[in-house]
Amino acid sequence: MPFITSNQNNAEPVNIYYEDCGKGKPAVFIHGWPLNGAMWEYQVTQLTQQGIRCITYDRRGFGKSDWPYDGYDYNTMAGDLKALLDELNLEDVTLVGFSMGGGEIAKYFSLYGGARVTKVMLVSAVVPYMLHTSDNPEGVPQEQFDTMANGIKQDRPAFMESFGKDFFGVSLLNHPVSDAFLANNLTQVMKSSPIATLQCAHSFSSTDFRQDVTKINVPTLIIHGDSDKTVPIKATGEESAKLIPNATFIVYEGEPHGLWYTAKERLNEDLRDFILISADQAGSKFREREIVRENSEPYHAF
Repeated sequence: MPFITSNQNNAEPVNIYYEDCGKGKPAVFIHGWPLNGAMWEYQVTQLTQQGIRCITYDRRGFGKSDWPYDGYDYNTMAGDLKALLDELNLEDVTLVGFSMGGGEIAKYFSLYGGARVTKVMLVSAVVPYMLHTSDNPEGVPQEQFDTMANGIKQDRPAFMESFGKDFFGVSLLNHPVSDAFLANNLTQVMKSSPIATLQCAHSFSSTDFRQDVTKINVPTLIIHGDSDKTVPIKATGEESAKLIPNATFIVYEGEPHGLWYTAKERLNEDLRDFILISADQAGSKFREREIVRENSEPYHAF
């Protein structure tokens, strides 16, 4: 199995598992919490057939990567991302961050100036700031994160089973994913260190990326579902669109947090077009698409 070794903060080296599939324009996919790189299978299987080289990896503490006791702050995890990009000597990269993965992207630009990266996609991302504070009124109250941490400590499988239903917008009247899909999702979720699960939840809920996202200086496509109950759109997608200088914001109406699956055909089309277009054209082309979304007209790929 392929691994790169990440040496961060004079700590013990950590082995990071990755998969590198296809040929063409490189895109690095950063998974969400509490999953691993396997979540991207519905993107990798399609995009590798369309001239895109897809690199996925498991964040430290998740999937097949090492499970260290600590190192789950975003500075360290952005260092892991840099180690991957450097080891594979990638250039002209599109970074795609889902949910928690948006944080690594923000810190990567803040700490390393976005080296090797020419475009960014933030999908249901936690940036710029999840926590409710006096100057972030749309954020999530600390009590909700405390309840989540207690649920993980008491009965992690039961909590994650329930969490998964909210993640994909499952209710009595709406069942956008199969029971088999939910069962497999829970299996993937449990392939993670309980310590990493808790510490990463603390990191994504408490880290303020409002200054970091202003350092993202490449064309950026922000995609968020307006029915996302896990990462509320007003505190995240809408605010990121205001703070990132060259950002285009597309709202997926009626979609939950896990839209990488529930809206996979539409997302894959946006991914393909954004990754393959040149950086100097990306802003104008996707602003046309943003206007189409705002006017609620039928969606057409350019």
